[in-house]
Amino acid sequence: MLQPRIPVNPLPTGTPIPLNHPAPTPAADIEPTAPAPAPVVPARAAVQLTPGSALALAAGGGAVVLVVGTVLVSMLLAVAITGVSVAVCAVVLKSLINQERKH
Repeated sequence: MLQPRIPVNPLPTGTPIPLNHPAPTPAADIEPTAPAPAPVVPARAAVQLTPGSALALAAGGGAVVLVVGTVLVSMLLAVAITGVSVAVCAVVLKSLINQERKH
């Protein structure tokens, strides 16, 4: 059921066409050439961390942590405030319904 179905071609569809290759040249006709020079790659300077850049990097990382923490805490507070307000609304509605039943 889950076996692949591979089409089978019982007869060839045509005669093979040979590729046109240039005739090989004798080795005596080839003149030795000098190898091409390797491209010169400029040396990249290693990243050097100076005390000032290390301090800036640490301050930037601290700022990112503070911003992400603030956003997460504010989202948690928003969820908590929403939950408390829904609970207060439920208590008020329950008391209103109970007062209607008494009258």
